[in-house]
Formats: sequence, C-alpha cells, structure tokens
Amino acid sequence: MNEIDIRVASQCDIGDILFIYNEGIVDRIATLETRTKDQQYMMDWFHKHMERYKVIVAELDGEVVGWASLNQYNSREAYNGVADLSLYIKREYRGKGIGGKLLSAIETLARNNGFYKIILATFPFNELGQGLYKKKGFRVVGVFENQGMLDGEFVDVMAMEKLLN
Repeated sequence: MNEIDIRVASQCDIGDILFIYNEGIVDRIATLETRTKDQQYMMDWFHKHMERYKVIVAELDGEVVGWASLNQYNSREAYNGVADLSLYIKREYRGKGIGGKLLSAIETLARNNGFYKIILATFPFNELGQGLYKKKGFRVVGVFENQGMLDGEFVDVMAMEKLLN
C-alpha cells in the first residue's frame, strides 16, 4: 500500500465522508444509525466541525479512504475539554492500518485544540475497532446494556476513553 496522507477535511470531501459513513450504517458495525444520510445532512454536520471540532481524512492515491472527527460530547461548559470520537474506514480498507494513522492524527489535533480526553462508543462485537482503540491506549469504561436497537434487536454499547496528558 502506498503512503497514506492525513489532512484536515475540506468541503470537497463531504461526498466521500458521506459515502464512507453510509457504508458504516449499512454494515451495522459502527453506529446505531439505521437510515443512510444524504448530502444535506452531511453538509450540516460538516459545518458544525469548523473550529475545535475538526474532521480529518485519510487519502490514498487521491482517494479518501477514511475519516475521523472530534465531536461535541456535551454542551455544558464543564465538558469543554472532552471530545467524542467518530472514526470510519472505507469497507475495503478496514484492517490495513488506516484507522491507527487517523487516530494518532486526531489525538494530536485534540491536544492542540485544548482537549484533555477523548471518549467513544463502540459495539462490543466490533472487535476490529476495539483492538485498534486498546492498542492506542483507550480503556473500556463500561457497557450500556440495551442502549439502542438495530434491526429490531437491542444492542449493547461499550464506552471507552483516553486521557490525553
């Protein structure tokens, strides 16, 4: 595999980000969302990520193959130093080290933007994702039982965190 370029996302990347996010929704391995999103949804989402809450993309030979974002965890001022993480990899590139590169880059960006902690939610059955997060120093905080529903079935959600000090 050629060199992966990690960079801050631009508005030109919205279509690729949308495509990859929708793959994650369809695959039922990374989100409780069940309906694919459209261009307007993603544009509105992207415009909420202009300041501290950034989006980055992984590019391989000019193709966006993954993305990560820092999202607002809670609107209360007390939580200004905590970011929620989203990370999605294009289906055929999962398990090839791209997630690790995105995660390292987004952690650096988080520190530079004044965050001291990143949290995330993952499914207990998403072993590939958990392996990456644990390898990068995230710890399991706990499991929310029956946190949501996918295809008519209750799904547990695992909470993980990493202190950035």
